[in-house]
Amino acid sequence: MKALIISADHFEDSELLVPYYRLLEAGIEVDIASISRGKINGKHGYQVDANKALKDVNPDDYALLVLPGGKAPAAIRKQLAAVRIAQAFFAGNKPVAAICHGPQTLITAGLLGGRRATCHHSVAEEMREAGVLYEDSDVVVDGKLVTSRQPSDLPAFMRETIKLLAPPTK
Repeated sequence: MKALIISADHFEDSELLVPYYRLLEAGIEVDIASISRGKINGKHGYQVDANKALKDVNPDDYALLVLPGGKAPAAIRKQLAAVRIAQAFFAGNKPVAAICHGPQTLITAGLLGGRRATCHHSVAEEMREAGVLYEDSDVVVDGKLVTSRQPSDLPAFMRETIKLLAPPTK
């Protein structure tokens, strides 16, 4: 099983690193994609290697999409490849987990209208304008979509994200 994290410079460090390491811990291979391959820098000084360029991502290769927050989504949402990747995950009914400003890419992709979701308080009005049924909660699960507000919500965010990856119980 493979997961894809999409981000860029000025990501919220914990919102990328916690999912990355938690997924690895669960035995899931993780790729990080950005506008181009190479190092991307977090808001608080952490640096990670984006081993894929967005243009080289095949969504069919992945079981999960993670969209961390920070200032990175402002750049990511302008990339047609990122929008198409998000649309492919929704079309394939695959899990998508977005935290903080991460849902902005999903708004740009036109994927959130009529869905329940949360985000950082500074994005809430944009979410409502996009037709989202906004909830101010640590985590909101709507089908295969998991959203959270901020770094302090990461435990709930990852708990619900990992649940979506588990095979259904009989």
